[in-house]
Amino acid sequence: MLLYYPIMNEKNSKMVEEMFAAGAHFGYSKSKRHPSCKDYIYGTKNSYDIINLEKTEEQITKAKEKLKEIFAKKGRVIFVASKAEIKDLAPAIAECENISYVNTRWIGGTLTNFGEIRKRVNKLKKLMEDSEKGEFSKYTKKEALGFEKEIIKLKKYYFGLLDLIKKPDALVVVDAKDESIAVKEAQDKGVEVIALVNTDTDISKLDYPIVINDRSRDALEFVSKELFSDCK
Repeated sequence: MLLYYPIMNEKNSKMVEEMFAAGAHFGYSKSKRHPSCKDYIYGTKNSYDIINLEKTEEQITKAKEKLKEIFAKKGRVIFVASKAEIKDLAPAIAECENISYVNTRWIGGTLTNFGEIRKRVNKLKKLMEDSEKGEFSKYTKKEALGFEKEIIKLKKYYFGLLDLIKKPDALVVVDAKDESIAVKEAQDKGVEVIALVNTDTDISKLDYPIVINDRSRDALEFVSKELFSDCK
């Protein structure tokens, strides 16, 4: 344990211990390090940066305080988690009435052209309702099949947004570098961004960056669940 993370000792918090066990402390190679992450790195081992999990815990605590404030006001958050390591877990992690989610490609305009996105979401809702009521039986088999195919297509991108009726109060983004379009839209619309990032990311313009190993499924799952733990 000490070989990879010298700061580990009996004084560590439970959160730090759990993040360590999940491999959250492994950053990218030092050559990929973004200067803005310097203060969140404990040291380097075999040319790879080791993330200071005590600093990460501080970042998580600040982000949780913000989310708690949003949830208390019945605000809404979008969990942007299309990264391969976490996408299949997104629906369960976001299982709260105040959280919407995107676990496939972010559709450009989700925030900046919200009216158009709502039209597509409403169309999906209507088609799903009609399907459940057996309304498609009024049509030919070919037409009914066309409706079902459209439901499948729309669900892929919009199912996690069914309850999003207004601009969200914040985005929780897994890998801000890969989700740069979502981050840019949020910033353009004044929506705060909580972002789980690795050591290769510019965190200087993120509202609430959280530096962790974003290649570890266990680490991403742990931190995401921790962030949403106050949403009942």
